Amino acid sequence: MRLGPRSVAALVLVGAVGVAGFGWPFLAPPDSRVSAHAQDAPWLFAGLLVLLVAVVAATIAESGLGPKAVAMLGVLAATGAALRPLGAGTAGLEPMFFLMVLSGRVLGPGFGFVLGSVTMFASALLTGGVGPWMPFQMLAMGWFTMGAGLLPFPDRLRGRAELLMLAGYGCLAAFAYGAVMNLQGWPFMSLGSGIGFRADAPVLTNLAHFAAYHLATSLGWDLGRAVVTVVLTFTLGPTLLAALRRATRRAAFETPVTFEDPAPVNRPT
Repeated sequence: MRLGPRSVAALVLVGAVGVAGFGWPFLAPPDSRVSAHAQDAPWLFAGLLVLLVAVVAATIAESGLGPKAVAMLGVLAATGAALRPLGAGTAGLEPMFFLMVLSGRVLGPGFGFVLGSVTMFASALLTGGVGPWMPFQMLAMGWFTMGAGLLPFPDRLRGRAELLMLAGYGCLAAFAYGAVMNLQGWPFMSLGSGIGFRADAPVLTNLAHFAAYHLATSLGWDLGRAVVTVVLTFTLGPTLLAALRRATRRAAFETPVTFEDPAPVNRPT
């Protein structure tokens, strides 16, 4: 499913909202008030829902997708939500990540972003993990899944080379996801002077503090997530990729509707 101009515009807008939501500690002036951003999550969640609908509508309008695409999106989101509780809270062992990587690869960046966001929303409802962190999780997982859809050679690369690329991407993205999610809560925590956020400090100082905080608190969880993603990609990846591609072909996601003129009738003269 390729992106058109409206889908790109919607995703760029989502990205701008996400960068502002996650990166404000490094974008705000030194004299800004940290507490002013403590209640931003409900507004971010409301805006994100509107933007998700915009991405879906733009992708459907530009690709000619129909109810089958939305149904497949729902099935994959439900599967991912069901997988998340299997490893949540256990050393970062989260099998849903490999499903997001492979689904994003097949479905493309637009539907990949929507799939990642909707999966996190559904899993939060399933596990009781609803809180101010939820819209940030939706954004981060949406980016993670969209990135898989942006990987090169979606029509030509197959076999072991594709698995190597997906495993490498999944490994890097697993660490990136942990870093981004740490950024969501770090400014509001009461931490030591060497790792805590300081509103009056320059950007480079806060970057160094955040790097120290992330390495001290999250590296083990991110490593477990990365290892599980790589192992499952190599073991289950070929079967799942084939199943996803077969399902998209049967749904005729990209089959254009054409009308051919009937063959001319030779009439006797």
